[in-house]
Amino acid sequence: MKWEVVIGLETHTQLLTHSKIFSGASTQFGALPNTQACAVDLALPGVLPVLNRQAVEHAIRFGLAIGATIAPASIFARKNYFYPDLPKGYQISQYEIPVVIGGQLEIVVDQQVKLVQLTRAHLEEDAGKSVHENFIGPNGEPASGIDLNRAGTPLLEIVTEPAMRSAAEAVAYAKALHNLVVWLGVCDGNMQEGSFRCDANVSVRPLGQQEFGTRCEIKNLNSFRFLEEAINYEVRRQIELIEDGGSVVQETRLYDPDLQETRSMRSKEDAQDYRYFPDPDLLPLIISNTWIEEVRSSMPLLPATLREQWQSSFGLSTYDTQILSQDRATADLFAELITLLGAPQAKLVANFITGELASALNRSNLLAAKTPLSAQQISALLKRLIDGTISNKIAKEIFSLMWEEAINGKLVSDVDQIIESKGLKQITDIGALEALIDSVLQANTKSVEEFRSGKEKAFNALVGQVMKASQGKANPQQLNELLRKKLQGS
Repeated sequence: MKWEVVIGLETHTQLLTHSKIFSGASTQFGALPNTQACAVDLALPGVLPVLNRQAVEHAIRFGLAIGATIAPASIFARKNYFYPDLPKGYQISQYEIPVVIGGQLEIVVDQQVKLVQLTRAHLEEDAGKSVHENFIGPNGEPASGIDLNRAGTPLLEIVTEPAMRSAAEAVAYAKALHNLVVWLGVCDGNMQEGSFRCDANVSVRPLGQQEFGTRCEIKNLNSFRFLEEAINYEVRRQIELIEDGGSVVQETRLYDPDLQETRSMRSKEDAQDYRYFPDPDLLPLIISNTWIEEVRSSMPLLPATLREQWQSSFGLSTYDTQILSQDRATADLFAELITLLGAPQAKLVANFITGELASALNRSNLLAAKTPLSAQQISALLKRLIDGTISNKIAKEIFSLMWEEAINGKLVSDVDQIIESKGLKQITDIGALEALIDSVLQANTKSVEEFRSGKEKAFNALVGQVMKASQGKANPQQLNELLRKKLQGS
């Protein structure tokens, strides 16, 4: 039997605010346990929550970016459940009327564009954190500690429709969403610190069946790799379970990255289990059109807008513009290099960013925002490639040298000084090139005969020999023209 995978994601995005969503306590990461939890976060008697305006504006900004409806009036509710790190005994969230309704996000998988429909995005407060490592009880038994620093941190929970059909699509969506919230400045995107956490709802059904299978939710996946591994494991587990005559039970599961498997955490609750009801201490959230337009006017250009501009203005491919707009730092670097080098060099700049620079960042395990070379330093190198002073091969060598200097905290050498001191200037003198070509033709008579008998590969072999003889300094365009003329006897 062939199976179809059905995936929906719920993403908890920590909003970039200085204080918590209903109190003035700090949201700074890394403080000593329980030093950033005030009376409101601790649920002491008589305290009242006050909504953080910036958290609402971040939600509006996200809603506008995905083309969603911003609810003119939304309601905060109490989601009741008991857990040691939830001091109130309930979580303030939004249930029936969220602040953001609908919307969509574009993803690219295998160079194919797909739109993922979103259901909603709602504001809520985070819980505290249970710490299970290195705690011992009074009788030597394992124990847990409670850190309430995170309690009350503002979250935007972003929920998709069950619209994805593979782990690859889910990862592509998660990466696109991550890039967008960081681009908008509503989240720092730090997954190691828990700023961006995904829950994956996974089910399988026979291919062609309309009814959804029983889903399981995998909680708190804080890396794209874990997200992909967890979904793939859960898909295999469900299919094998059904094919062996069993049935999938709706439940919440955790992913163990060491064993690369999911395991049962608890039976999955339904909405009625949480006994949602409107929070009596919070008035409805009213968002006027004027407020929405104020937020809209402060938004940066969105990735989709930039992609359209770059394709129409520079003739770049969809793939190139997707890579260039994958994060704000890459897009800003591309725009700055175009300003320095001119629009006619857009393709060259795009190739450099998606090629040499991307490879260097990957090798150094760096994000684009941490690129150690400035746009001015990169443009100085590309200018010498554009004016023919150096070849592509030499440009790569110089870039590698500059990168190593920058990574190691050294003063980055001037491009022209490197070219001069190492004798890397490209050979463009026709007489010198012809002398190299003549020498290679005399030493490779077999290749010459093969070319003249119609074997084009022999030409490439001869080009390679001339480039080797010139130590990579021969101007490729001139070399090709002169060599072909020599071989054709003209």
